[in-house]
Amino acid sequence: MNVIISNTSDEPIYEQIYKQIRSGILRGEYKEGEALPSIRALAKDLRISVITTKRAFDDLEHDGFIFTIQGKGSFVAAKNKALVREEHLRRIEQNFRAVAELAEQADISKAELKEMFRMAIEENET
Repeated sequence: MNVIISNTSDEPIYEQIYKQIRSGILRGEYKEGEALPSIRALAKDLRISVITTKRAFDDLEHDGFIFTIQGKGSFVAAKNKALVREEHLRRIEQNFRAVAELAEQADISKAELKEMFRMAIEENET
């Protein structure tokens, strides 16, 4: 597992872990049923507190990305298609907001944006 922690980030460490593991699961890097490193092993590798790592794993489990079997460890949960779709929608919305902001800064009209979007969709279809 390749988790990279940034000490200079404003984002809490447990959230950095959560987001990186969640992204890996959504991208298919970690397969359903695949064992994750133990909380202690990951904490040791990252040189952080076990409590911090546990918080990330608890959040991942709460959100349905992983499940834990007492005494055996944590595993990647089956992908919930609605959850995956919702995550993709959230990311698309973020990108749309960024595009709208950039378009406003560059004085690009809605008509121009629509045309650019239509062309991007057509390019993607081929």
